[in-house]
Amino acid sequence: MDFDFRILAVLAPLAVAAGWAGFNILGAALQQVQRFMNKED
Repeated sequence: MDFDFRILAVLAPLAVAAGWAGFNILGAALQQVQRFMNKED
C-alpha cells in the first residue's frame, strides 16, 4: 500500500499557515490580557 504524498504537499502549507496565524493571534490575545490585568491594579 503506497502513501500518496500529494496530500502532504497540499496540507503542509495550510497547516503552516494556520499555525502561524494561531501563533500571531495567541500572542496578540495574551498581550491584550496582560494590559487588561495591569489596568486593574
